[in-house]
Amino acid sequence: MKHQPNKLKKKLKGGKIAFGTCIGTFTPSLVELAGFCGLDFCRIDNEHAWRQDEILDHMMRAAVVGDIVALPRIDKGNPFLIRKVYEIGAKGFIIPDIQSSKEVKEIIRAAKFPPDGNRGYSSNCFSAGYGTRAGEEWIKWSNEELMVGVMIECREAIEDIDRIMALEGLDFVLFGPADYSLNIGLPAPNKNHPKVQDALKRTVEAAKKNNKYVMIGVGFPWQEEAQKYIEMGCQMIEIGHDYSILKTIWTKIKTLNTLENN
Repeated sequence: MKHQPNKLKKKLKGGKIAFGTCIGTFTPSLVELAGFCGLDFCRIDNEHAWRQDEILDHMMRAAVVGDIVALPRIDKGNPFLIRKVYEIGAKGFIIPDIQSSKEVKEIIRAAKFPPDGNRGYSSNCFSAGYGTRAGEEWIKWSNEELMVGVMIECREAIEDIDRIMALEGLDFVLFGPADYSLNIGLPAPNKNHPKVQDALKRTVEAAKKNNKYVMIGVGFPWQEEAQKYIEMGCQMIEIGHDYSILKTIWTKIKTLNTLENN
């Protein structure tokens, strides 16, 4: 694995909008396809899935082939998962259900080699070329180029959002409107509810003050919703995921079949 600048981080620092998608089916070829189509990042959802096997290794290699930044979403509360996804080649990660800046501090420490953190060292991994690209250069590259992301999806996180965004070592946050909706007592996810939109605006404002980035997922019609959130100040736009994209297209095909039969 070559230790090049993180293309997603570089693009965001340049003030450009990054576009990506999410893959929940754990299909390496879709990671490659997303990269070949010109997307900047691909979130891999291992929060609402149970894949504790070698498939994630294959998806990280597919990200290298497709030249796309893979961002696995991994379980909260297990700092060793952070080291493991970095070692298999992830150039960033996302931790869900963040409630405080204290939690984010511990996540950053787990993601960084000393003196910036407490990540354990082993060069016997894909990221270090199994020892062929290890040592000081790899440590420096890892601390500077690998990205740290967390999810903002509860009232407690919004109340602590300024301290969260001020933390050195945090790169971006993913705002989760569905869980935020439920957390504040709404009966179902409602991205457009005024309270949800207000929380997102507060997140974007805090991010801008601290040179951080906000990711938001958009649904159909993707272009209209993406434009809305870009104008709001979100710099990372996640365009659906494999399930939602296929559902949208297949549902339309079913509608056409119904019309034809009538």
